[in-house]
Amino acid sequence: MDQHRNIKTAQVKTSSRVREGLPFPLGATWDGLGVNFALFSAHATKVELCLFDKAGGTELERIELPEYTDEIWHGYLPDAHPGLVYGYRVHGPYAPDAGHRFNPNKLLIDPYAKQLVGELRWSESLFGYTVGHPDADLSFDERDSAPYVPKSKVIDPAFTWGRDRPRQTPWDHTILYETHLRGFTMRHPAVPPALRGTCAGLMNAEVLNYLLQLGVSAIELLPVHAFVQDQHLLEKGMTNYWGYNTIGFFAPHPRYLASGKIQEFKEMVAHLHYAGLEVILDVVYNHTAEGNELGPTLSMRGIDNATYYRLIADDKRYYINDSGTGNTLDLSHPCVLQMVTDSLRYWATEMHVDGFRFDLATILGRRPEGFDERHSFLVACRQDPVLRQTKLIAEPWDCGPGGYQVGGFPPGWAEWNDRFRDTVRAFWKGDENQLADIARRLTASGDLYNQRGRRPFASVNFITAHDGFTLNDLVSYNDKHNEANDENNQDGTDNNLSWNHGVEGPTDDPQIRELRIRQMRNFLATLLLSQGTPMLVAGDEFARTQHGNNNAYCQDSEIGWVDWRLDENAMALQEFVRRLIRLRLRFPMLRRGRFLVGAFNEELGIKDVTWLNPSGTEMTIEQWEEEHNRCLGMLLDGRAQPTGIRRAGSDATLLLVVNAHYDLVNFHLPEVAQGRRWRRLIDTHKPMATEERFAFGTEYGVTGRSLLLFELLHNNKRST
Repeated sequence: MDQHRNIKTAQVKTSSRVREGLPFPLGATWDGLGVNFALFSAHATKVELCLFDKAGGTELERIELPEYTDEIWHGYLPDAHPGLVYGYRVHGPYAPDAGHRFNPNKLLIDPYAKQLVGELRWSESLFGYTVGHPDADLSFDERDSAPYVPKSKVIDPAFTWGRDRPRQTPWDHTILYETHLRGFTMRHPAVPPALRGTCAGLMNAEVLNYLLQLGVSAIELLPVHAFVQDQHLLEKGMTNYWGYNTIGFFAPHPRYLASGKIQEFKEMVAHLHYAGLEVILDVVYNHTAEGNELGPTLSMRGIDNATYYRLIADDKRYYINDSGTGNTLDLSHPCVLQMVTDSLRYWATEMHVDGFRFDLATILGRRPEGFDERHSFLVACRQDPVLRQTKLIAEPWDCGPGGYQVGGFPPGWAEWNDRFRDTVRAFWKGDENQLADIARRLTASGDLYNQRGRRPFASVNFITAHDGFTLNDLVSYNDKHNEANDENNQDGTDNNLSWNHGVEGPTDDPQIRELRIRQMRNFLATLLLSQGTPMLVAGDEFARTQHGNNNAYCQDSEIGWVDWRLDENAMALQEFVRRLIRLRLRFPMLRRGRFLVGAFNEELGIKDVTWLNPSGTEMTIEQWEEEHNRCLGMLLDGRAQPTGIRRAGSDATLLLVVNAHYDLVNFHLPEVAQGRRWRRLIDTHKPMATEERFAFGTEYGVTGRSLLLFELLHNNKRST
């Protein structure tokens, strides 16, 4: 059926010029004199190295790797150079019932490949079995997949980094900015069209200046590892836009390199570092693009399926699917664990990346009996001298039994805190019985993380993420509108905790528009003024919309891209976010290094945090339990910083007031012993208001659905 599907063996030269080489390092390594090739496979019977022309279109030579040491197949090609294009054919038993799916007719990507050439083109020859055969994956397909699969490429790792090093921004100064590398610049007017959506586009001077002016400290990129476009999406004219379908853990996705050179990624990192930004990568080590038993044979499945993947114990034909995508990598095997940690170290040392956000991270700590914080992967990260100095952020859930592990990761890890997201959304929506929970979330969720010496930074707070509504859509839609995904609006979560404020979607009603903008300010202020590590999603700072789509994973289009055409309201919201970030960095009490627990310090006669009712007095148990209460004050006493970590400005005392009631609430500003009056810094109802001063006992009218921040002016300070 496919005219190019067969490469005849007679046309391919075989060679004996290969030498023994070394079983380490894994992958293809140029040493200046030649290239060493090393591939792990515990169950293979023979491994052939296949060499191609520079474009990867024609197979030129097949070379049998001559040595097998400690389950590593290896050989050395003298006089080989960077730029050499290659792949593997791995021989062994084709016995799916026993977990083995070797098929030497299928060209395989080196799991350690540092660069890929070409993109996957879907063909039935990519599958190890004959598609449509009555025996399904128990059948065997003899067609050659080489014309359709990406090829691996030997690289020269040399790069002049100069004085660049990972930035290691302290956690208490960290503000994460999640974005898609391609979508962030696809519509940026300052980026030349040829560079949009690439690493070169992201290092554009105006783009970097924007991030610098915004004030964030780290850019968290959705997956940049080489990934596969799903066949069913391509057939519908869409793509796997987000990239959570990895096929190469060491190689950047080819489309993201405008120059076609690995150095471009390194240059991007160097430019981001120079601008003061850390680089965090969203990494997907829980599964690969090879899918379930009916998926294609592209790499690890054909190299050693029974080792790389977790299989059902009593029927190894089938895969354990804790990822929900068809397969699950088996990190309990030492060589699979080595591949993942080698990948992490490569990005940290060779690419100077500062940290990682782990997709479905619970899988990475799974044993057959469930999640275990002493799993070899989690232990390896904690003890590794390189990785333990990077930022490690877990998405602490997966699709398997007992997969929800928020708060369950060991010390040294930060975690996405969806409890913060859900509580803050419910509170500002006006749901009942949220007061006690919002207090926990404002103080870094100590109920989840205040254990074993973990610090508030362990709670990565977010209102929105790439997966779900944007901030604008959160206040504009009651329901998801994913019709453009062509899945009958069945995809994406229905649990959005959103509110359209009276009209579904865009409206010209001035009252609804004003309330929506105020609610966005409430969300942003709650995020940036809470204890913990805030994560902002690109575009939320100026009310970006996806038109109600809460699952834009397949939308490499205007839906998924950031629109940089900003109106007056968008620019005002953007400036409000800058102001919030400046305040967060100005006041250490907003990013305290220890949990606020309300403990009374007898020596100083103060509490680190005091919860106030609208009368300005301390909350009672009955008031906490009153389901209709929606107004709360949080008094942060700066004198409560523990001895030994006091810093300039750490003695600032702040008052945060939140009112999710629909109507105005009069709040009595409390008297504080060391102060003389309060200075208003933020009122989300009056975002442009000046920093006005108020006497103790003033009855401040807190507008319905608004947030305020006050600073205590001390007796020993003159008014300014």
